[in-house]
Amino acid sequence: MKERKITREEKLYFSTRQESHFYDKKAKEIGGKKIQKIAVAFANADGGDFIVGIKDDKEEPDFNKRWAGAPDREHFNEVFQNLMELTPSIPYSPEFLIDESTNTIALRITIEKSDKVHYTADKTVYQRVSAQSLPIKEPQKIQELAFAKGESSYEDVVLDDARAEDIFETFEMQRFLIDYSPKSDSIDFTVNQNLVDRTNYSPKIAGLLLFNDNPVTLLPRKCGIKITRYDTSEDVAERDNLKEQFSIEGCLYVQINEAASKITEIMSNVKIWTPTGLDNVEYPPETVWEILVNAIIHRDYSISDDVHVLIFNNRIEIISPGKLPGYVTTENILDARFSRNTKVVRTLNRYKNPPNKDMGEGLNTAFQKMQEWRLKAPMIKVEGNYVKVIIAHSSLASPEESILEYLSNHATIKNRQARDITGIKSENVMKNVFIKMRKNNLIDPVMSTTGTRIVAWKKK
Repeated sequence: MKERKITREEKLYFSTRQESHFYDKKAKEIGGKKIQKIAVAFANADGGDFIVGIKDDKEEPDFNKRWAGAPDREHFNEVFQNLMELTPSIPYSPEFLIDESTNTIALRITIEKSDKVHYTADKTVYQRVSAQSLPIKEPQKIQELAFAKGESSYEDVVLDDARAEDIFETFEMQRFLIDYSPKSDSIDFTVNQNLVDRTNYSPKIAGLLLFNDNPVTLLPRKCGIKITRYDTSEDVAERDNLKEQFSIEGCLYVQINEAASKITEIMSNVKIWTPTGLDNVEYPPETVWEILVNAIIHRDYSISDDVHVLIFNNRIEIISPGKLPGYVTTENILDARFSRNTKVVRTLNRYKNPPNKDMGEGLNTAFQKMQEWRLKAPMIKVEGNYVKVIIAHSSLASPEESILEYLSNHATIKNRQARDITGIKSENVMKNVFIKMRKNNLIDPVMSTTGTRIVAWKKK
């Protein structure tokens, strides 16, 4: 088992570190129920570390006395025994921390984020929220947690209020079956693909999303796309910046294609300063397409909200309801393969012109195309119960290179133009770039008519 000797500084760090969403510490006398509670809470959230052998802040206000390790490793056998009692088993890594100054040992347990819902031995579900391990008692909340993790999917829920005809006799079903091989009728296809309940043919959520002509009118959750255009490059848009807004409805195949067309139409009228001058903002079409498709097919449909596409002057933000499913993180998302909505993903891929043609490679393509266009890679964030992808019009070139390229085609450049070109948001930061370029004899200032202030810059 892994172990290491820690320095005085590390000991102080572990003892004074504030308990949080990702960290907890407990005295070596901690009981089995509390061990299970913390472990389950971390596994059901985003993972984290807890150390057994350090008193918490309330128990020992003096941080110099918080370290209270055990005399030997056998003391922690109860910790491992309690971890083994959890269902299903929790992914964790143990490490003994040895403090030679006191000849004592603490145990550090690193819990991984899990793709399953975990229970303590008494069948209680806990989840880490900030610095607390909170119980989840309502069956509906536990089900929502399972949806969020991808252990089960809302796409498999049968909607009793819907009728078989809501997918058997739709325009979209007939259009799909014309090109589908082997030839099938709507009943055979949906039963074979498990898109309906096989006893009474009541549609499942996946079947309605895929083949009802307008599932928004039937489903108890929002499931469309909202596209909003803001005439600004600021991080936070004001109400006055709102220019136009569109709602996209229909089956998923229609939503994807109509949303992509609308984004292209809007972008054709967005202009920004580029190294060659005032020009239309352009992004790799493959990047926008793949990120949009991913937001729609991998979202959590149990959350009542639309996919939001926010179009700014200098970026596109695509926001998808639901956290990253299973073991997927922002760090491994380009390599991990985990689908929350397997029926949706699989069936869309059966279209004659599937939106997810390169299954599993879409995001990699999106990133690759941004690099080919010499633009910075998309940024992926998890914010609350949403995944946000930011496609920014930021060049891979250095600010100095972009400014010089602009000045090779234009006589002067202003601070605002340079910020649009380089992606730098701060006026003062941009000013410092100009000053540095002046010191390097690359540019000269253009003074006002009174000669008292700099109004622009020109090439040396």
